[in-house]
Amino acid sequence: MSQPLGANALPARSTSGPTLVERAYDHLLSLLMTVKIAPGERIPIDTVARQLGISQTPIREALSQLEAEKLVYKTTNVGYRASPQMTPEEVHDLYTLRLLIEPYAAACAAEHMDDEALSILQAIQADMDAVVERDEQAYARFAEADAQLHRLIAKGSGNRLIEETIERLHAHLQIFRSLYQNSAQPNAPEVAAREHQRIIAALLAHDPAAAEQSVRDHLTCSQQRMDRANGTSRG
Repeated sequence: MSQPLGANALPARSTSGPTLVERAYDHLLSLLMTVKIAPGERIPIDTVARQLGISQTPIREALSQLEAEKLVYKTTNVGYRASPQMTPEEVHDLYTLRLLIEPYAAACAAEHMDDEALSILQAIQADMDAVVERDEQAYARFAEADAQLHRLIAKGSGNRLIEETIERLHAHLQIFRSLYQNSAQPNAPEVAAREHQRIIAALLAHDPAAAEQSVRDHLTCSQQRMDRANGTSRG
């Protein structure tokens, strides 16, 4: 069974397998990112514990981690709720922050790509090609390939703080996108796929300058598309 979107964005697991807290974190993150727990919705700890067959203690620890990442919040006498839906202005600001971080991360990643990472890039490229060719379920495949590419860039930066920041920003953005999964997609998969192809080509060529510029171009265009879709275009 494939991992839920976002599962690869977690800290490295021990060889003995995920802990109960990590299992709870993965489960909750998946529910949040697929909007099975909607923004603002209460998170019933007892129900989650029954679903996973574990006690409430690791659920609470996982929720504390998610609270630190601003994905949930705690209210007195109520408990935890999913964070409110991001506003269009917050989405714009999120992209602005990504523009400050991800181009640099891409330049670093281009210099340090190993054989395993290059193999993953080639697989991502194949999925992107399928999107351009209007393969069935194109958006779902695009979304997963997009997430995988950005995780790879984040990890390739070699900077754990940058990696964690990119992963958290992407989690917030994916929740926003999931809310509009059945409407017109502001990120235009076919157009974005071509932008990703330029990023992948630069990474495969170990070209830091091209990788940095292609990521900057992609994020700028993506921000503009999102702004137009949200009615927040800026002159």
